[in-house]
Amino acid sequence: MSTLMVSISGIRGIIGDGLDPNVLVKYASAFADFVKKGKVIIGRDARITGEMVSSIVASTLLAKGIDVIDLGICPTPTVQLTVHKLKAQGGIVISASHNPNEWNALKLLNKTGQFMTKEENEKIKKLLLAANKNYRPWNKIGKKTDYSEAINEHINSVLNLKYIQKAKIRRRKFKVLVDCVNGAGVYVIPDLLRKFGCDVIEMNCEKSGIFPRLPEPIPQNLKKTMLAVNENKVDLGIVVDPDVDRLVLITEEGKPFGEENTIAQAVKFVLSKQKGNVVVNLSTTRAIDDIAEQYGVKLFRSAVGEANVVQKMKQVKAVIGGEGSGGVIYPTLHYGRDALVGIAITLQHLLEFGGKLHKLKNSLPQYFILKEKIDISKNKVNVDKIIKSLVEKYKNEKINTEDGLRIDFQKSWVHIRKSNTEPILRIIAEANTKKEARKLIYNVQFTIKDL
Repeated sequence: MSTLMVSISGIRGIIGDGLDPNVLVKYASAFADFVKKGKVIIGRDARITGEMVSSIVASTLLAKGIDVIDLGICPTPTVQLTVHKLKAQGGIVISASHNPNEWNALKLLNKTGQFMTKEENEKIKKLLLAANKNYRPWNKIGKKTDYSEAINEHINSVLNLKYIQKAKIRRRKFKVLVDCVNGAGVYVIPDLLRKFGCDVIEMNCEKSGIFPRLPEPIPQNLKKTMLAVNENKVDLGIVVDPDVDRLVLITEEGKPFGEENTIAQAVKFVLSKQKGNVVVNLSTTRAIDDIAEQYGVKLFRSAVGEANVVQKMKQVKAVIGGEGSGGVIYPTLHYGRDALVGIAITLQHLLEFGGKLHKLKNSLPQYFILKEKIDISKNKVNVDKIIKSLVEKYKNEKINTEDGLRIDFQKSWVHIRKSNTEPILRIIAEANTKKEARKLIYNVQFTIKDL
């Protein structure tokens, strides 16, 4: 069965089993028809299939008469920032984000440098029907340009952000261990940290494009990294995913800071400087609710997916937002999850906090969040039937069906939804204690098993 997945997060699949050259040509061609004319920015993460995919995508765009500006290996947010900076008509990021080595993807950006909205995705789908037509004659094909300045421009933009006091951070001389999982982060994160005056210890920072472990930056995949943080007696550990839009922190004790706490501390820092609305997705910690209430501002929630969060942020003019997977969106720079921005905010926040990272974690609202998943690639799981059954079972509670099903109780919640990026069903629960969160997940799993 083909692994190809199409969602608001783009198209992704396993190379040789779904994401094949004919599919790449079809989608790149439809995207060219969508932008019609002008220039498109492309960039890729470091995985070994990236060059092949990039060549096919670039050649297809050129054949349609679109000019291509190629950034090479770089973070996803660098492509987003460059689309906006160079006033391009769109962008294509070639990255399967946290998926393993064999996966790759096309993530499509509109002319603002943001991921396609639901409406724009629908237009692309219609254009797919006649995508492999209207190629240009030999004398009207597009021109390709390499643009190597993009990463340094991104770094400098982050260094010069308002509220980031780089001179004071440099004087603090943070000692940091960084794990880039041999992805695009290798090309930017150590350099950014050194420009902040950090003493940097590199781990999994080879330019091989081969992930040495499962690339999703969750605790069970980071055991060696957490051990190394503890052994090297650093101030903090920094981990990014292959395309550098997610930031995960490790405390000086070698323990998880918590990917949900990445966005929680960023929200707290920004609101301490600037009051305004906040947006996170339905799967993000309720600690954000508490922090927003503390600063007297409104919190809005969207469906999961960066495009959904960004759309809501623009609607309500949010000053900060993101997702609990470690994605910080700071619109002062651009509307996109950006680990570089997250790092700058974290260093400044820790500097002003004046204590250890584990104490900063303890100063945040304390909840226990658990995340489970069920593989639905081989099992015929009727997700709609599951949702309908759960809605009936919990009809007296607060129900939200905007993205799967979220059930809010007095002091806890559970969210059940199909992943946009993997053939899995996600179950996320949060409560005051781990035992309570586990019970919520068990109740959902029991219902699914019963069906």
